[in-house]
Amino acid sequence: MKVFRGFHHPGVAPACALTIGNFDGVHRGHQAMLALLNNEAAHRGVPSCVMTFEPHPRDYFAGALKKPELAPARIATLRDKLTELERCGVQQVVVLPFDGRLASQSPDAFINDVLLRGLGVRYVLVGDDFRFGAKRAGDYAMLDAAGQALGFDVARMNSYEVHGLRVSSSAVRDALGTGRLADAARLLGRPYCISGHVVHGRKLGRDLGASTQQAGDGFRTLNLRFSHWNPAASGIFAVLVHGLGSAPLPGVANLGIRPSLGPDDVNGGRVLLETHCLQWPQTLGADGGYGKIIRVELLHKLHDELKYDSLDALTAGIARDCDDARAFFASMHAETHRQTTRDRI
Repeated sequence: MKVFRGFHHPGVAPACALTIGNFDGVHRGHQAMLALLNNEAAHRGVPSCVMTFEPHPRDYFAGALKKPELAPARIATLRDKLTELERCGVQQVVVLPFDGRLASQSPDAFINDVLLRGLGVRYVLVGDDFRFGAKRAGDYAMLDAAGQALGFDVARMNSYEVHGLRVSSSAVRDALGTGRLADAARLLGRPYCISGHVVHGRKLGRDLGASTQQAGDGFRTLNLRFSHWNPAASGIFAVLVHGLGSAPLPGVANLGIRPSLGPDDVNGGRVLLETHCLQWPQTLGADGGYGKIIRVELLHKLHDELKYDSLDALTAGIARDCDDARAFFASMHAETHRQTTRDRI
């Protein structure tokens, strides 16, 4: 899959079948739309293309209006969004920077400058609530009329439902925000995961609980740091860590801003996914995780973030979380064993 920041690049295909949207989470509704897009692209002999935006348009308007409460919680980072789009078979992604110029562009200018001259669209697929252009003045009827006049096909896909529930990014955000990870997985069609490069932190976890853990280990963590990301999920989770070996490793993770650490902390106030493997692979050594790309699969929410009054209280809290995560994995293993036994019978 080819990825372009903007469409003024020689590598951008001269023609395409296109869909447009934020695609936050790339949930099952998005997946159905992308399958249709790929099919229509193949029939026309052009690549399938997704146009998406970074930042999210609502992030831009929240900043422009100085109303941070308008910014949506995000399901996925750009990295994870692009990974899922590639898994869905998309051949080209154009990431447009959403800024003042794009926000003020008229619907007609968007059609002519971006869709026709920029991307050479032959086919455009949109959702049933699609709007575009300044003040959201453009809609499906306007786009369809332009297609008939200018020579490209336009189609609209209705909402996708699972068990009578409309699948949407808002529904996924609600499930993640209330800790209903099983519901989020049903809407996404896969477990909810977050990936990134492991970065250095304060290495505070190595000292916490070192007296009760293996010497020098403490609660060593794998840190993923994110800039300008307001995650839909937050709290303490039982997780599986992929990317450190041939099999995923069980662990416990804190996704949030770590309220127990002061504002002067190196990560103070910044979103961090801090994951402790319940059994660190000795083959990696003390610093073997740094620089690796890992994928953290959130399976079960233990509780919201808590503020501890001291490092001793924080250590005790982490130890309880580890015990609770082990209990979760034990129960999951027992349920898998029972299901396997029933299947054999």
